Amino acid sequence: MSTQKTLVIGASENTERYSNKAVRMLRKYHFDVVAIGNKVGKIEDVSFGIEKIPFENIHTVTLYIGEKHQPAYYDYVLSLNPIRIIFNPGTENDVFIEMAKAQNIECLEACTLVMLSTGQF
Repeated sequence: MSTQKTLVIGASENTERYSNKAVRMLRKYHFDVVAIGNKVGKIEDVSFGIEKIPFENIHTVTLYIGEKHQPAYYDYVLSLNPIRIIFNPGTENDVFIEMAKAQNIECLEACTLVMLSTGQF
């Protein structure tokens, strides 16, 4: 299992959602994955809920929630002290990026699925 623990925010049991595909692909590549959604659910062996759990040793946070929903997560995500945050297509947010960069967190406007499939994750 990879030591790069990843938090997926915006997880969904709907197999058509990119957050669902990301969780499944991260697990396929043996990443340790935790997730938060807008309701309780499970994707393969990853159970998730709505609670902002203070997960430890988060390397990467990958966002699947739009900019208007992100302010409720600013303090939470920053408190986790991740190494990087991935802003997937449709989640770009200049305010959040500047807040994260001020804490020396790497911010990428990229696609987690593409990064995984090309070995750039």
